[in-house]
Amino acid sequence: MSSEPRTYRSPRRERDAARTREEILQAARTLFVSRGYLRVTMSDIAREAGTAVKTVYASAGTKSELLRELLRLDVAESAAPATIEELRAVPDLAAAAACLARGTRSDHERFSDSIDLLYASLGDEDADRIWKQVMESYRGALREAAVVLVTKGFVSEHLDVDGVSDRLWFCFGIAAWRTLLNECGWDHGRAESWLAAQAVAALGESEPG
Repeated sequence: MSSEPRTYRSPRRERDAARTREEILQAARTLFVSRGYLRVTMSDIAREAGTAVKTVYASAGTKSELLRELLRLDVAESAAPATIEELRAVPDLAAAAACLARGTRSDHERFSDSIDLLYASLGDEDADRIWKQVMESYRGALREAAVVLVTKGFVSEHLDVDGVSDRLWFCFGIAAWRTLLNECGWDHGRAESWLAAQAVAALGESEPG
């Protein structure tokens, strides 16, 4: 008979640990957005979650790891992969622009708290690094869309993938949506229609003289 001790796993304990981690993440999100990432301490997060500081570290890690995990969860649920697949089947530039406007709108509606979280976190070295990673991921998705548009011949002949990618970022990047929604007070439907129209104009234009 083996003398090695058996590893005991308690489903109840695992559920409790998962619930505690979720409560910590939610507490961190709430505080980061409402107070600003730089002003929130681990003690604040523990207090908001109703647990001990050492439990926060043990369950979710450091403050920057909390931020990274919050954003990772959102990126994993992004509509980008489905939008790119839909884009491959559209018949023309107008339909492509509408598809991208709809897809980016979906993410901005679902992840508005996380976008606020990103802006509230700027100024911290770790947070700035995470911000850069998120922007690179977002721009990467739009560049993938640009490849599809160029390959299908939907855009003006003088535009290459870089040119299309830059124009898509201008029309559908975080700053474009945030300007219309937060600063101009537009609703999502109006912003979606207008940005799609701007993309058609920008991508279908003839070469400047």
